Amino acid sequence: MPCKILYYSTNRKAPKVTFREALLKGLAPDRGLFMPDPIPSISAGELDSYAGKPYYEIAFEVGRKFLGDDIPDKDLYRIARDAYNFEVPLERVYERKYIMHLDQGPTASFKDFAARLMGRLMQYFLIKENRNLLILTATSGDTGSAIANAFYRLENIKVVVLYPEKEVTDRQRRQMTTLHENIQIIALRGKFDDCQAMVKRAFADGELTCLNLSSANSINIGRLLPQAMYYIYTFARLSKGYDDPVIFSVPSGNFGNLMGGLIAMKMGLPVKRFVVATNENDEVPVYWKTGSYEIISPSINCISSAMNVGHPSNMARVVSLYGGIMDDSGTIHKEPDMERMRREMYAVSINDKRTKQTIKEVYEKYGVIIEPHGAVGWEGLMEDFRANDGDGGEGQLSVSIESAHPAKFPEEIKEILGKEISLPPSLRGLEDKKEQYDVLDNDYDKFKNYLKDKYL
Repeated sequence: MPCKILYYSTNRKAPKVTFREALLKGLAPDRGLFMPDPIPSISAGELDSYAGKPYYEIAFEVGRKFLGDDIPDKDLYRIARDAYNFEVPLERVYERKYIMHLDQGPTASFKDFAARLMGRLMQYFLIKENRNLLILTATSGDTGSAIANAFYRLENIKVVVLYPEKEVTDRQRRQMTTLHENIQIIALRGKFDDCQAMVKRAFADGELTCLNLSSANSINIGRLLPQAMYYIYTFARLSKGYDDPVIFSVPSGNFGNLMGGLIAMKMGLPVKRFVVATNENDEVPVYWKTGSYEIISPSINCISSAMNVGHPSNMARVVSLYGGIMDDSGTIHKEPDMERMRREMYAVSINDKRTKQTIKEVYEKYGVIIEPHGAVGWEGLMEDFRANDGDGGEGQLSVSIESAHPAKFPEEIKEILGKEISLPPSLRGLEDKKEQYDVLDNDYDKFKNYLKDKYL
């Protein structure tokens, strides 16, 4: 009988809780992030059995390892099948080098994978308990639209999304602001880090307890665990077996995507190494090199907008996974095992100039169109090959993540490639829908009063 998995806080000052409690709380009482204890395992035999299964079945099999008896198998299976009704293309670029396309969901972003499962799980528990929640989340681009879409019209749940007014594309904004009903969007006159800080402060504010706040950012364990699933799915589809480890390159902003991969690896997925590819917000690559973690404030505005993060929330989880303790301000109270982190992850920063060059080069050489975030990931992989001589050979299975559809960045693609990108069905007709959102100054007291006036 497998041992029951509980969830501890990365700050180590709060009691362990069940998955249901961690999901609905979002943030631990000590402001830490929830992590599973222990991390369940996947055997070589299980991985082999996943090879021919559809995505939703693998999501069910992996998910039940973390949820235990919090939800019956028949209900989890139904939820997973409903959440994952779209494809996960794995495109061969050359030799055994692939792009994992996480852009086929309803908002054409990898955030759909986590948001859709999390939203349905939340609704399941809330209906059972006859409770309501107010979801409060910050976005640097794709999270907001994915959350808004995933929670749209769900019973027992209202959603407030904050985004930096000047740092999302028109299309990203319209994906959020044209839904209405139980979805409220706020444009903050500030940076993404200001939005994130505002959300965290609200969670810690005792005067807002009556609002029943929870999070749908990747600080929520319910957002994180589903992100382990596509790494396992991809390995099952592409690998020759347990003795054929893969290199994954992950474009990284708030580090939830990477953290999902690390959890998959700790479950037993044969990963040779992760490439941690950031844009010019290079606080993590610098940390890898120097051992000193310094946040970037304000964060640098790059064309890979969803990665404009000067202090990733999920770094606390990365540090915790390697035996350290980092608080929400970025202060490290106990050093992690840096040697093992550097061995298992190669961190690199890709600037906007190289990002644009990569989009152009990949198209001209292979006929493949990638967007800015995917370009950071692909160039990070190439940089890894250059730095680790021999690992780029034709026999090495390597997968770079494309986290959004190129059509979400029409101006950049047209400028770089001189061509228009046809819209996927999920992005069509946005220009014809009515937008509705509010604008607030970067002032916590104003934000707090806004929440109290609207939701009390």
